[in-house]
Amino acid sequence: MGEASLESRIARLVHSHFDALPKRSKPTIHPNGSREWVPLSGIVLVIGEDTPNETLTCVAIATGAKCLPSTQINQCQGLVLHDSHAEILAIRAFNHWLLEECKSILDQRKDPRNHEVESASIGTNDTNDKDETGTNPTHEVGEFAKQASAFIYWRHQPETGKELASCNVSNISDINHIPKAKLSWPPFELHKDLKIYMYGTCAPCGDASMELCMASQEDPTPWSTPSLKGNNNSESSSGMSNSDSNQANNPHAIKNLLNGRAHFSILGAVRRKPSRADAESTLSKSCSDKLAVKQVTSLLAFPACLLIAPGSSVYLSALLLPEEEISRVACARAFGGGETGRLRAINERVWSDSDDGNTASLGGPVEYSFHPFAVRPVPSPQVRGEWAFGKLTDEDGEMKRKRKSANISAVWTAAPSSTAMNGQHRKPITTTANLNETLINGVKQGYHLSSPTPRKASALSRAKMWALLKDIVQLLPSTDDCGMNNATTPRVDKGETHMRTQKTLNDTQYNQILAKVKECVLTAQSYDMMKRRCIEAGLTMMRGRSEVASDVRGVLGNWVENRGDEDWGLEVLNEPRAMKIVCKA
Repeated sequence: MGEASLESRIARLVHSHFDALPKRSKPTIHPNGSREWVPLSGIVLVIGEDTPNETLTCVAIATGAKCLPSTQINQCQGLVLHDSHAEILAIRAFNHWLLEECKSILDQRKDPRNHEVESASIGTNDTNDKDETGTNPTHEVGEFAKQASAFIYWRHQPETGKELASCNVSNISDINHIPKAKLSWPPFELHKDLKIYMYGTCAPCGDASMELCMASQEDPTPWSTPSLKGNNNSESSSGMSNSDSNQANNPHAIKNLLNGRAHFSILGAVRRKPSRADAESTLSKSCSDKLAVKQVTSLLAFPACLLIAPGSSVYLSALLLPEEEISRVACARAFGGGETGRLRAINERVWSDSDDGNTASLGGPVEYSFHPFAVRPVPSPQVRGEWAFGKLTDEDGEMKRKRKSANISAVWTAAPSSTAMNGQHRKPITTTANLNETLINGVKQGYHLSSPTPRKASALSRAKMWALLKDIVQLLPSTDDCGMNNATTPRVDKGETHMRTQKTLNDTQYNQILAKVKECVLTAQSYDMMKRRCIEAGLTMMRGRSEVASDVRGVLGNWVENRGDEDWGLEVLNEPRAMKIVCKA
């Protein structure tokens, strides 16, 4: 038997991480043997694909199939996750991991005791454990083990190639010997020979799964919904009007979000979660729609996009799904730029801040373009053998009693890819470990949305991510420190023929950007104010991403913002004072 395909190895790696999670993070197995079902999604990074040094690293996994109704969004205060579908949680977890990776690099640079870096165990399994391919289930350690990070590099580089050649800037031991650097913003970037893969056990909800939904229905009759021109928050049992029928093949004429599987005849439209007709309505867009947008904006979300450059490596290379979960027609329409693709209008389009002649931009250049990902199959027998929490079929392929969906979500991320060492004693200076959370309704298990304590908040929540960004921004060096920076030689993909030009900044420009970022992040009184300040200040990575997202959503059509959880500050993370009870004798 030949070597397993890349798709199979990625799927096996994700499943191995889920298997290692504690019991509390997994769906319930009832006394009668029936199991709850839940979708699983994972992010795997591949370095040096198709080379002898190829490495696979799982950095994030998540399960989940729930989301909050729109009526509860204004109660979240930045402490509650709105969308707990597996794909969206996995992307949020990936962004959290990226921020921790950046923080780890800065922590290593800051501590003068750092002399060497070794690759750390990233997984929940022991480093001696091997999967079926004979490799460590998390990370196959290759030639990059001694770099500050195998995945992200610090973009400030020595001014000349001769100076760069005089020191090995990939090693922490040479940090203090780096000559004056060329300065860039954003300060971090993913290595160019890195590719990102997402694996999922189910097709993304929304447009990419419409044909699958239709085929699986005992009664394929579409749900009746209100007039397509109606209000998103109104509910009615009325059917399609004549004008609605005329719009059936024109999703751009739809003014409101379609609910789940409503109107099978309307394909290519933006849909909201959940898919069940009897569930309270939400304004969370389907996973298909969110993934479609990220083909242009990249997998970077706020606040990671403030620190990491949007190069080609931060786009999803491929979405891996079980064979039986792929409808080629649906995927070509939902994600593609071909004749039937709903994003065909943006083929060949490039968004660049340098095109508008705006001299007030800070940083740059920042470019975005359409990067359609491939949809590749994983053998269904493999998935059925490795995933015990699927939805409908048993080992014989016969329909079995429908399983109840699990109400919990699991989140796991890898630890930073390297650990700083303290001199000869080789004691870790940083102590960041794997993130492993079990969530229910967007908060940690054991709490409720209404719980007054910030301890309910996931590390992936808006408030916790802002707090992490604050920590990172305070570690960013000024130009006075750039001679001691943690510069790293970027690895270039041998197949890459085009590289984005990196604009260099002088000391004044760099310090101006750094001061503006610190002002926005550290002094903003609310989450909404922080994001608006970043855009208004001309920070290209924020302003450009906002404009691109708006344009792409306009191409998709009926996109309705899910707002109401922006007017809060970091004080929400302060534990409320315990009330004293005075008892009279």
